[in-house]
Amino acid sequence: MGDTRNETMRRVLRREIAGTIGLLADEQDFGAMRRYRTFAFDDHSTYLRQVEILLRTLADQGSHTTVALFDPEDYAEYCAENGLDPDAPASRTRFTARLALTGPAVPYEGQPLSDLVPYLVDEAVRQATWEYAATALAALGPCAGCGEDIGRAALAHASALLSRILAAPAAGARHLVCSVATQPEPLLAVLRTHEDPDGTPRLDDTEALEFTTVLALSLATDSPGGLVVRGSVPGAPDRVHGWRLRGGGLAPLTAAEVFDAYCTDAVSGDLLSPESGVDYCAPPDLGDIGLPGHPH
Repeated sequence: MGDTRNETMRRVLRREIAGTIGLLADEQDFGAMRRYRTFAFDDHSTYLRQVEILLRTLADQGSHTTVALFDPEDYAEYCAENGLDPDAPASRTRFTARLALTGPAVPYEGQPLSDLVPYLVDEAVRQATWEYAATALAALGPCAGCGEDIGRAALAHASALLSRILAAPAAGARHLVCSVATQPEPLLAVLRTHEDPDGTPRLDDTEALEFTTVLALSLATDSPGGLVVRGSVPGAPDRVHGWRLRGGGLAPLTAAEVFDAYCTDAVSGDLLSPESGVDYCAPPDLGDIGLPGHPH
C-alpha cells in the first residue's frame, strides 16, 4: 500500500512540474545537431512527429510545456563558455532550461506543430529585431550639439508619436506596421490594438515596446521607412493610411501614395490588383509633433 501511495504522489508531483522542449525547427539546424553522437535522430520529419507525440502525451498527463527554438550555434557557444561537453545529453538539458528564461518560448496548448512553429519563429524574429534596434540606439551616444542622449530622446519622441497616432479618432481594431531600411536587412515591427467597449485602445506592452524601439531607430538615424495603419470594423471596409519616415519625423502619405504602396510588389515593382473591401485614405493630423523634425 505504501509503494502504491508513493507512486500516486509522484504522479501528482509530475503534473505540477513545468517543462521546456528545445525544438530544432528547420532542416539546417537539425543537420547541425547530427554531428553529435548522442543525438539520436537521423530524419527531421520523424523527429518532428516524435516531438508532437511527446507534447500531446505531456498535455494529456496535465503537464504544462513550453516550446523554444534550439539554435545549434548558440548551443555550441554556451557549452564552450561554460566548459560543457556539447555531445552530452545533460548539456542539452541545461541549455534548454536556459532557453526558458532567455526566450522566445511558446506554451503548448494542443495546437498542431505546423501551427506552433511559424508562430515560434515569428516570436524569435520579433525578439531579435528589438534586441538589434535597442543595441543600435544605445550605441548612438550623446548628441554632439546639445549633449542629450540620442537614443533616449528618440525613444521619447517615438513614444509621443505612437501615443498621438493611437489617440487619433478611429473605430475598431488597428494593425500598425513600421518598416525601416537598415543594413544588412530591413527591420519590421508590428503592433495590434483592439478597443474596449468605451473606445479605449488596448495593446500588448511587449509589442508596443518593440514597435517604439524600431520607430525610434529610424527617427534617430534618419533611416528611410514607413508607418502604415490599417483599421478594421466588422461590416465596413478596412481603412488604410500611413506616413513616410523622413527627417526624424513622420510625413503624411496621400491616399494615392498609400494605394500605390499597397498595389505594387515590393520586390519586382509589378502592379498588384487592389484588395477588395479596403479604402486608402490620408492620415489624421497629428499636430506639430507629427511634423518632420529631429527628436533632440
